[in-house]
Amino acid sequence: MQLEDHRTEYKLKLTDQLEKEIVGFLNTREGGILYIGVSDDGQVVGVDEIDVVQRKVIDRIRSNIVPPTMGLFEVTTETQEKRTIIKVMVLSGTEKPYYIRSKGMSPEGAYIRIGSSTQPMTHEMIESAFSKRTRTSLKNIPSPHQDLTFAQLRIYYEENGLELNEQFARSLDLLTEDGRLNYFAYLLADRNSISIKIARYRGSDKVDLIENKEFGYCSLIKATFNVLNRMDIENVPRTRITSTIREETFPVDPVSLREAIVNAIVHNDYIREIPPVFEIYSDKIVITSAGGLMPDMQEEEFFLGYSAPRNRELMRVFKDVQLVEHIGSGIPRILRKYDRSIFKFTQNFLRVTFEYPESIADQSKTFEDKPAITSDRPAITGDRPAIDNSNYRAVLEYLKTNDLITNSSAMEILGLKASQTRQILSEMVEQDYLEAHGEKRYRYYVAKI
Repeated sequence: MQLEDHRTEYKLKLTDQLEKEIVGFLNTREGGILYIGVSDDGQVVGVDEIDVVQRKVIDRIRSNIVPPTMGLFEVTTETQEKRTIIKVMVLSGTEKPYYIRSKGMSPEGAYIRIGSSTQPMTHEMIESAFSKRTRTSLKNIPSPHQDLTFAQLRIYYEENGLELNEQFARSLDLLTEDGRLNYFAYLLADRNSISIKIARYRGSDKVDLIENKEFGYCSLIKATFNVLNRMDIENVPRTRITSTIREETFPVDPVSLREAIVNAIVHNDYIREIPPVFEIYSDKIVITSAGGLMPDMQEEEFFLGYSAPRNRELMRVFKDVQLVEHIGSGIPRILRKYDRSIFKFTQNFLRVTFEYPESIADQSKTFEDKPAITSDRPAITGDRPAIDNSNYRAVLEYLKTNDLITNSSAMEILGLKASQTRQILSEMVEQDYLEAHGEKRYRYYVAKI
């Protein structure tokens, strides 16, 4: 492995220096990565009792560092040279200075990463960081309503094998300092005033708006899944048949599109009361979120995947329900397929533009030009006898007026858990009612006519 630097720290084993190193990364602009099971010179040794050590690391970071660090770190395991080590990814914190709880906000408790070492912050550095601490954090803004319910959030947690206990509002940092539900709780509640818009235009500009859909007034998690489902339908692969091959090409790379959608929603500056907007043109998809770059972050740091989440509370929840796979991974995933020019930054907004390949843009049809899918289409079930299974009927009824169905949209109409829904769709493929397309993570189904 490479030598230690300003973003990388090695520890041979878990020691009482853990909190110091994590605090040092939290107080820098770039964050960093701490590896346990690696010697100072980069030799991989490995970790015994990996699960025990991993749990201890998580508990110590959560319990011994203030302000709260939820959403700002991720502890995973990694195999290097056939040995298992622990990787602790730490983001730059938004409520600096961070410090060790038992030492207080002092040079004995507050540290910062300088070069390849972690050093105490001076009194002047601590005072300067504290004076710049964001006072307008959504965490500190009470929800406009305190009689909130969270049934939708509970469902998504249960589907991922997690449970929200009676103390979930506190454990997820959804309370103000005086114990009231905060604005993050409002965003995640069953009902709120947040609406996310998807607009469709006939051509390549905003002259002719032909559809304006709203997804919201519900838990931001549910709204996000609804947006993802709708954009899956918009991003249907186009088929080109030559004399020798049949090619299917997506207008936008599905992984990149998903990452851009989730990033826009989880990092949006909701203090401005401007939700993200998704626009579909004949030749491109444009995603705009409020907020621009975080203060003190440079564009180069953004493209390298350094992450200072604007809404760490949302980041934590999005990761729990698997909308975010790994913190800081979204932009690098997009840059595997697209260059930096698709991103445009202003003081108040971030815009991502995915232009279609020329072969697709040329054949792209507007919404009104698409062949209508109506109840007059040929019978989906062909000569089969009437379908007794009510779940099958619900899926096929949905496909009478929609081009395709995804696992998430099927969950919505069936009211089942993810695993049960996948089973239903798999059975329908096996019995020749549906045809599956796409990779496993981005699979969708069309009716077999």
